[in-house]
Amino acid sequence: MEKDKIRILYVDDEVNNLKAFKATFRRDYKIFLAESADDGRDILLQEDIDIIITDQRMPKENGVDFLESIIPMHPDPMRILLTGYTDIQAVIDAINKGKVYHYLTKPWEEDYLRTVVKNAFEVFSLRKENKQLTDSLLKANDQLEFLLRQNLLS
Repeated sequence: MEKDKIRILYVDDEVNNLKAFKATFRRDYKIFLAESADDGRDILLQEDIDIIITDQRMPKENGVDFLESIIPMHPDPMRILLTGYTDIQAVIDAINKGKVYHYLTKPWEEDYLRTVVKNAFEVFSLRKENKQLTDSLLKANDQLEFLLRQNLLS
């Protein structure tokens, strides 16, 4: 059953937030925790992650910069930005640069965060399925073109 769980990476420099998140959601999701953007990148290299939740305000690298930096190598996971501050520029940057699916303020409310994760995973799954269908269609198209060329040549 562990394999079927949604895989979430939570990045936050505040250890208490990481512990609270894991304590709250560990039964429902497969949780990976990172205390910095660098730790988050290391986890992304080792694990298939479905959803990334990151704090905006961190000492070395903020959440938007972290999310923007991982897009080239990890474009698929859904991104959620979490912050204790309502900074409109951070929201704009999150959407434009970090391709953030949702923006949440701290402290997070458990039921609402569950709903956001559920909806984000639905979008993630649909995108993944769409990509697989597109790949299958392209492969079938290539095979048909090959067969057509063979028939034209014979």
